[in-house]
Amino acid sequence: MKHTVWNLNPLFESDDDPRIEKKLWTVEQESYEFINKWKPRTDYLRDPSVMKRALDEYESWSRYYGTDGSAGYYFWLRTQQDKNDPGIKAKFNKMEDFSRRIQNDIQFFHLRIGKIPQKTQRKFLEYPPLTKYKHFLSRIFAESRFLLSEPEEKIMNLKASASYSNWVKMTSGFLAEEEGKVILEDGSKEMKTFSEILSLMNSKNRQTRDSAAKAFNGILERHVKVAEAEINSILANKKVDDELRRIPRPDLARHISDDIDSEIVDALIKAVADRFSIPSRFYHLKARLMGVKRLKYHERNVEYGSISREYPYREAVTLVLKVFRNLDPKFADIIEGYIENGQMDVYPKKGKSSGAFCMHHLITHPTYILINHTGKLHDVLTLAHELGHGINNELVREKQNALNFGTPLSTAEVASTFMEDFVLQEILKRADDELRLSIMMMKLNDDMSTIFRQVACYSFEQELHQEFRQKGYLSKEEIGKLFQKHMAAYMGDAVEQSKGSENWWVYWSHIRTFFYVYSYASGLLISKSLQHSVKEDPAFIRKVKGFLSAGLSDSPKNIFKNLGIDIADKGFWENGLDEVENLLQETETLARKLERL
Repeated sequence: MKHTVWNLNPLFESDDDPRIEKKLWTVEQESYEFINKWKPRTDYLRDPSVMKRALDEYESWSRYYGTDGSAGYYFWLRTQQDKNDPGIKAKFNKMEDFSRRIQNDIQFFHLRIGKIPQKTQRKFLEYPPLTKYKHFLSRIFAESRFLLSEPEEKIMNLKASASYSNWVKMTSGFLAEEEGKVILEDGSKEMKTFSEILSLMNSKNRQTRDSAAKAFNGILERHVKVAEAEINSILANKKVDDELRRIPRPDLARHISDDIDSEIVDALIKAVADRFSIPSRFYHLKARLMGVKRLKYHERNVEYGSISREYPYREAVTLVLKVFRNLDPKFADIIEGYIENGQMDVYPKKGKSSGAFCMHHLITHPTYILINHTGKLHDVLTLAHELGHGINNELVREKQNALNFGTPLSTAEVASTFMEDFVLQEILKRADDELRLSIMMMKLNDDMSTIFRQVACYSFEQELHQEFRQKGYLSKEEIGKLFQKHMAAYMGDAVEQSKGSENWWVYWSHIRTFFYVYSYASGLLISKSLQHSVKEDPAFIRKVKGFLSAGLSDSPKNIFKNLGIDIADKGFWENGLDEVENLLQETETLARKLERL
């Protein structure tokens, strides 16, 4: 391939490019021109025609400058290419300071719009020249409905570190410093870090994974009392915040932030919970394939079979392009542009960020994708996943203004998992039965974690907050029983809720982010429902593109409604769950054919 390292020249030619200071000066000038013009004024808060002028200028500022312009984007990308270079870190820190100052000074605009009286809000939303900003305003109005006054919100922000962040950092910090002795696959014993122990619990070597689980459970046991104090403190802080803001249910703030109606999340949670028979069947299948009556709690993610097929980067790209082109030629055109223009950073190297991401900044900036390709099947799927995000970016960029550029958390993973699943289906066509069984088990395992486990966690969170608000304090034993109850609900009786598993909530960071986990399930199930429709009618891809082009221009509910789809209907989510069950049925049939059952 011509380019396998980012070409950052569209931003700057080097870390010392003299244009950097000039661009920053321009960002500062344009930002304070807007701030100094609109901060003293209040007419835009009463007159829709003046609001239109203000939003046009704000959109232009967001399109070309933002709080840090191309310099902030450039140095963030450079930190991902070389995380150990102190010079790059220093320059990026300066960008953050620069950005934070402007952000603090320009935030008045959002806050004051949010305080427009509700009677006047309707006038703004019904004013035709403001149509392209209607949902932008609607989101500010919705989020501001439960905000306090500006001085009160400042106090809430100031207390957040002591009443929330420091508690969470304390627990995660204690765990990160821990080590435990583990029996390695060669039989030797060695001290391993907490994150390494987590990984070793998935070892195919029983002795290794059991010793890792013993070390892991021991670490959690040592810190569970501290975590009890931590979780009760942040639950209390959340309760106080919700009461001060008069938020009626603990998860509502999350729904508003994610631009999704509570009724839709409720329909999702109920649809998935009503199909917990699917993960129960899967774990029964996995236990039988692994030759045990029941899986231990820590064994549920152990890989079945062997996936040794290698996929060099060129072959992976060719495969992905073929799948994307069959779905829609435009998808392949976008990806070919990324490759040709050097928007992909492909191979692992010292200092480079691990994992993978697709990054965009301002609507006028190019998208950049980072992967760490080593030729494994997982790398092919990661490539498809991140390119799916990229396609989403470009479709939104074509259709939307700068204030609608992006995706809400509730649907952020739709494009990525949609593309990833179609690529996996193409790979399965080329695999022999043994490899197919291993791949299908791998995919099902991911689906169980992404959909069913996250919904079980969401239900656990709901009951955790409810119980705390009723009782005032929850012991580690009460939290542990509650946790095991919800984990057992989706796993069924093929997985032991063994001793030690009652403390696994201690390290689960997502429950500290409050009700975030539903978005994993919503994104994947929306994707699977769309896949179901495309398989039935390939022309449905036009509606998929319509959804992926919408960005933040409307709520997910309304975007889908305009496509003739009701995501508040439990049946919508059932379509996605049917896709998972169909794959499970196919896997069970293949296992019987190969006489693995």
